[in-house]
Amino acid sequence: MSWTLRCSTGCGYTAPGDKLASLCPQCAQPLAVHYDAPVPRTALSAEWSLWRYAAALPIAPGETRVTLGEGLTPMVELPELAREIGVRRLWVKDEGQNPTASFKARGLMMAVTRAKALGLPGVCVPTAGNAGIALAAYAAAAGLAARIYAPATTPPPILGSIRAFGVELELVDGHIGDAGKATMAFAKETGFFNVATVREPYRVEGMKTMGYELAEQLGWDLPDAIVYPTGGGEGTIGIWKAIGEMIEWGWVPSDVMKPRMIISQAAGCAPLVRAFHAGEDKATPWENPVTHASGLRVPGPFGDRWTLRTLRESHGDAEAVDEAGIRAGTFSLASRSGIDAAPEGGCALAATAQLVKTGRLRPESTVVVFNTGSGASYRF
Repeated sequence: MSWTLRCSTGCGYTAPGDKLASLCPQCAQPLAVHYDAPVPRTALSAEWSLWRYAAALPIAPGETRVTLGEGLTPMVELPELAREIGVRRLWVKDEGQNPTASFKARGLMMAVTRAKALGLPGVCVPTAGNAGIALAAYAAAAGLAARIYAPATTPPPILGSIRAFGVELELVDGHIGDAGKATMAFAKETGFFNVATVREPYRVEGMKTMGYELAEQLGWDLPDAIVYPTGGGEGTIGIWKAIGEMIEWGWVPSDVMKPRMIISQAAGCAPLVRAFHAGEDKATPWENPVTHASGLRVPGPFGDRWTLRTLRESHGDAEAVDEAGIRAGTFSLASRSGIDAAPEGGCALAATAQLVKTGRLRPESTVVVFNTGSGASYRF
């Protein structure tokens, strides 16, 4: 399989897929991977990991897969919670079951696989927590050097997990935006590959496998709505990209009803929710971001334009949840399902209930809510 890189904004820039890529050199926006030929569903392998979708991923024959067995996470139906919330059917896709305990394993696996194939000296990333654990683990598996920048307020269990993989960890005062600035400076100085969210085209490719799995787990059908807790945006972007590919390639019927993509954010850091409801095409950075759901504490997501386009293309929505609501949603999800929910997953569940209550999500809807990580990473 060969692929081409194209600017995600449609500015017209293209580049060969086998070259090192960061942002579009014409407009400084994210690049996206486009495959040069359709991928038939018969190309799926029997592997029990996301690599069953290898034919639709940016890896060339003979290149090394850096893998820890990520993907194919459970999707649990919760009929009692569906009745309480007021929707017809409700599933939770539990990304906490990934090797590094969050959905970040998917994207960082792909970014590290490309870095290894391109012979780069090392990788670096700013993190609100889970991306740091994932990069640390996959860099160790690949034998690559790694430097990770994290806010000093990141939950201690997450920082401990990062250090356990033997990478360099630098703590910074402030939020993930401040960590991002430090990461960019380090990458420029050393030649390490900066794999920050959507600043390279490969993490989204790993993330999109959540969309493939979701459809396959529903018998190659799609729900009415997907509710995704969103900080940087790559999960939402990736799932929507997968839906487009599956329709284009014939994995699902061409007349299938596309799901509404709905994001949830913390009320104390909701730049995408604010921009969506204001009708903006980009988000203004959030001042003084505060939330205990550290994965949602992303005040200036670089993937803002792409995420907002995704919401509008899908006739989706965006909802903010306050801290009490996040805690209540997290407890409800964990205590009623047995899923070790992270606060981000609790935020998504609470947002779903709020949308039904306000009439923005129909009672007859079938809904998939994403729990993006393990609650164990937040308890200390």
